[in-house]
Amino acid sequence: MENSLGLEIIEVVEQAAIASAHLVGKGDKDGADEAAVEAMRQRMNEINMRGRIVIGEGERDDAPMLFIGEEVGAGHKTGTGPEIDIAVDPCEGTNLCAYGQPGSIAVLATAEKGGLFNAPDFYMKKLAAPAAAKGKVDIRKSATENLKILSECLDRAISDLTVVVMKRERHNDLIKEIRATGARIQLISDGDVGAGLNCGFAGTGIHALIGIGAAPEGVITAAAMKCLGGHFQGQLVYDPAVAQTTEWANMTKEGNIARLNEMGITDPDKVYETEELASGNNVIFAATGITSSNWLAGVRFFGGGIRTQSLVISSQAKTASFVDTIHMVNRPKSIQLH
Repeated sequence: MENSLGLEIIEVVEQAAIASAHLVGKGDKDGADEAAVEAMRQRMNEINMRGRIVIGEGERDDAPMLFIGEEVGAGHKTGTGPEIDIAVDPCEGTNLCAYGQPGSIAVLATAEKGGLFNAPDFYMKKLAAPAAAKGKVDIRKSATENLKILSECLDRAISDLTVVVMKRERHNDLIKEIRATGARIQLISDGDVGAGLNCGFAGTGIHALIGIGAAPEGVITAAAMKCLGGHFQGQLVYDPAVAQTTEWANMTKEGNIARLNEMGITDPDKVYETEELASGNNVIFAATGITSSNWLAGVRFFGGGIRTQSLVISSQAKTASFVDTIHMVNRPKSIQLH
C-alpha cells in the first residue's frame, strides 16, 4: 500500500470523529454512531482503492453498519488501486461519546487482502501487554500468573501494575483475583480498543488489558499491537454462561458452536496470536480522538475551524505518528499553535 493511502486513511478517521463529536454529551449514542459511519463511508469511497470491510459494526448494537463484505473505495469502479481488507469501528465507545466521557475514538485498521482475521460477532477473551512481555504472558495462564510474569518483564512490583478491566458482572471473580495480587485495576465501561493501545506505549500508566469483550474489536486491537510489537492474544467465547450478556439469553453453547462451524471455525477453543488476527505484511492502524483520553485529545471546535489529534501506526514503516490537524472550515480569525 502506498504512503498516500496511509494519509487518506487518517482523513477517514478524522472525518468520522468530527461527525460524532457534534453529538458528544447529547445522549444519542446511535446518532453519534450513524454520523461516524456515514462520514467514514463517504471518505473511503473517495479513495482509489478496492477495499472490503471484514470487521464492521457489531450487530449487537442494533446500529447503522458498515457491513461485513461491503465494498468501499473508488477503485471498484475502475479496477485500480490496491485490494485491502478493512476493519472499522467508526465510534468506538458510543456510550462514552453520548455522555461526554473520556476515551471515545474513531478507529480503523487495514491490511492487504487476506491480512485481517474475519472475526465473527462473538465475544472474545483478551490479553494485551507491553512489548517486553510479548510471548511470555499467556492467555491460558491465570491472571495471578500473568501479573507475576509481567512484573518480572517490566521490573516493577505487582503493586505498581495497573490492569484495565471492563466493568461487567462476568468479570467479578477476575477483579477479585487481580486485587488479591496487589495490582491496581482501572475499570472501564466501554472502549477496550483504546485501553489495549495504552499497553503498547510506555508512560500511559496502563500495563495490561485482561477480560472479555467483543471479538471484532479484538482484531482491531491486535492490528495495532502488531504494529507496536506488543502482546495480544484472543480466544473466542461461545458459552452464554461465560459471556453473561442479555443478548445471548436465548442462545445455547451448542448452538453457538454450530454457528462458528458454519463460519469455518472448527476449533472454537483456539487461542489466536497477534500474527494470526493481523497476518498482513502491511498493517496500518489509525485512530482519531472523539473525546479526550490520556493518549489522544478529542475533537475541539473553534471559530471557523476544528482541531483533531490522530494516531497512525504502520507495521511496514515501523512508525507511530501522532497527527495534529487543523480543519479550516471557514476563515478562522486565529489559529493557536497548541
